[in-house]
Amino acid sequence: MHDGGLTVTRKIHFSLRNKGRREIQPGPQPVPDDVPAGRVPRVARLMALAIRFDDLIRSGALTDQADLAPLGHVSRARVTQIMNLLHLAPAIQEEILFLPRVTSGHDPFSERDLRAVAAEVDWRRQQVAWDRLQRAVLNRRAGGLTCAVAV
Repeated sequence: MHDGGLTVTRKIHFSLRNKGRREIQPGPQPVPDDVPAGRVPRVARLMALAIRFDDLIRSGALTDQADLAPLGHVSRARVTQIMNLLHLAPAIQEEILFLPRVTSGHDPFSERDLRAVAAEVDWRRQQVAWDRLQRAVLNRRAGGLTCAVAV
């Protein structure tokens, strides 16, 4: 039902000005040219979150991990799972933070996959478990086909 009024359709977007004020801008929202394709793997985001949480506790902004749970709207157990990523060897943490972006499909591995690696106390053994996990992921991506050659 149309009441005879005039309808104008125009694309707009909001941009943030100083002090968080929103301003209406004409046209569609611009897409920056330098944004890489794909998304950051979830486990890399969780690793960064664990590092940030640890920094908040060390700086005294929060007293302990129990303070994080209500802030993140998650259980204390989930906070512990995320914080356990800090038990990984620094080299593994760095590799996780710089994982390639995921352009299609599922992430190569999850935080759950890393739990067994993080549970290992010895960093050399962690590295072996991490290498094994990465090989398993590559094998899974290749369709699970392996080739045994008799020499």
